[in-house]
Amino acid sequence: MNLKLDSRMQLLVLFTLATSTITIAQGIITTGVVYLMSDFSVSSTQAQWSYSVFLLVVGVMIPLSAFISRRFTSRTIFFFSLIMFLMGSVTCYLSNSLIVLIIGRVLQAMGNGVLMPYVQILLLRIIPEEKWQTYMGLYGLVVAIAPVVGSFLGGFVITLYGWRALFSFFTIATLILIVLGLILVKDNAPTEDYPLDYLSVALSVIGCGGVMLGFTNVADYGFAHYLVIAPIIVGIISLILFVRRQPKLDKPLINISILKNMYFSVGTIFICILFFVLNGCTALVPIFIQGIANNSAIISASVLFPGGLLIIAFNFIGPMLTNRIGIKKVLIMGCILSIIGFATMMFYAQDSSFEFMMITQSIRYIGAGLALMPATTWTLTMVSDKVEDGTAVNNTLRQIFAAIGSSMVVVMVAVLAGGTIGHNFASVIAFNQTSLILLVLHIIMLVLAIVYIDDKDKIENG
Repeated sequence: MNLKLDSRMQLLVLFTLATSTITIAQGIITTGVVYLMSDFSVSSTQAQWSYSVFLLVVGVMIPLSAFISRRFTSRTIFFFSLIMFLMGSVTCYLSNSLIVLIIGRVLQAMGNGVLMPYVQILLLRIIPEEKWQTYMGLYGLVVAIAPVVGSFLGGFVITLYGWRALFSFFTIATLILIVLGLILVKDNAPTEDYPLDYLSVALSVIGCGGVMLGFTNVADYGFAHYLVIAPIIVGIISLILFVRRQPKLDKPLINISILKNMYFSVGTIFICILFFVLNGCTALVPIFIQGIANNSAIISASVLFPGGLLIIAFNFIGPMLTNRIGIKKVLIMGCILSIIGFATMMFYAQDSSFEFMMITQSIRYIGAGLALMPATTWTLTMVSDKVEDGTAVNNTLRQIFAAIGSSMVVVMVAVLAGGTIGHNFASVIAFNQTSLILLVLHIIMLVLAIVYIDDKDKIENG
């Protein structure tokens, strides 16, 4: 990109604004799941697809991010993403069935799946490596504010005006961003003539989509159903073929060889577990507060809002602390706080007070906020000469685990509760047991942070 620095920063700011707006759409629908169940006469697991499918499609799109960032200009990427998101928002607003709503969510996710990883690549291209933690912290701060505030306000909007009002907001906001883009996005810098291997694209779509589809189908069909087993098997086989094909290509869709870097791989595993749990809880906690404890969407949003503000703050504080005390100490602190949060969730009951749930969820969010951006940035610094491929691999895997987590954590509770989640004691116990499982996953993350993760200069100097 042969742009002057000030114009590049202007471009980065506009892309970040667009990403933060689009990102609101990912989790805001979770506060309306109960209303979707009523309006469309579907189960909680079926309604949950309105959230899970978004994560699934983003996960399928992200493997293309390295190719897209090399092949197309910022202007093309900006308008394609927003037009897809606009079409999806209008479709969701007009939907008269869950299927139509899901189609709209797919279109929204396609826009997000292109734009979100590109902004990260754009930032890493523009900003010097020694400032990555700081600017990734600022990026995380801005992007995190939108979905948290959006989810909180979404609870009120859904209660007062209905869930369709959310998509009228997205339609208007996207139109404004498109107008701003027409005025401000002037990037026509030359692009790389990077070939697209269509077989690799097909294998990645079938692979990522199959694995995520199979795991999300567990919610409706159980573990032994062919609609669970078949997609997972087809997905795994496709991913194996995809991985084996990439080294044979002069210009692969994703440079899989970067996974040979042990530290990059460890960081990616850490992030995948974090996103599995974080997105699983995004779906699970509102279901507990509304479906099991029988509270309103406003109460659900209010319980999570303070923690949401804290994760915003610690998305910025985490990288700042990393610059001062090092990555290892920050990630250890984050893991310990998360463990405390999940330990307290093991004592949730139907009559748990608003204050208790709010404080314990806030502790969990602080832990996640401390770890999220520092771990992501540290992982990419391990392959700083290949940021496009590193971003593609890291984002793809974390999105797969996010999609799996968004459904599997709810499935854990349903299975442990005897098949369905409801306003009963069995569902409370199942929620407590699932919290223990998530606690154990954070212990694994803590071990990874203690044993393998350290500042880059210490690793290079042995």
